[in-house]
Amino acid sequence: MTFVTKLSFASGDRDVLAETVQELKTTIERKGAECKGPHATPTETVRVPLYKQLRAGDEFSPWSYSVYKRSMEIHGADDIARDIVGRDFPDSIHVEVEVDQKKPLGHRRD
Repeated sequence: MTFVTKLSFASGDRDVLAETVQELKTTIERKGAECKGPHATPTETVRVPLYKQLRAGDEFSPWSYSVYKRSMEIHGADDIARDIVGRDFPDSIHVEVEVDQKKPLGHRRD
């Protein structure tokens, strides 16, 4: 059975995110694993209201920032995926990891 490791990255710093994801892809391919991605998703703009006081009507203009997201998959190569996931990523990047088990075609449940 093959394991698929799905990595999701989110950051407010587009340059650091792009550099980190590209470095990971290069490392994965250099070690001989199959890598799909990185795939970009639409940028999300988050708006946060700011208040001068607790009364209604005392507001500053909302603060907004962009969140950039990328995702990639590592097929098989469990040892390489484990090495990649165990890395220290920059503090500005949020990383989520999901592992799926894929069964070959025609596999029957017993």
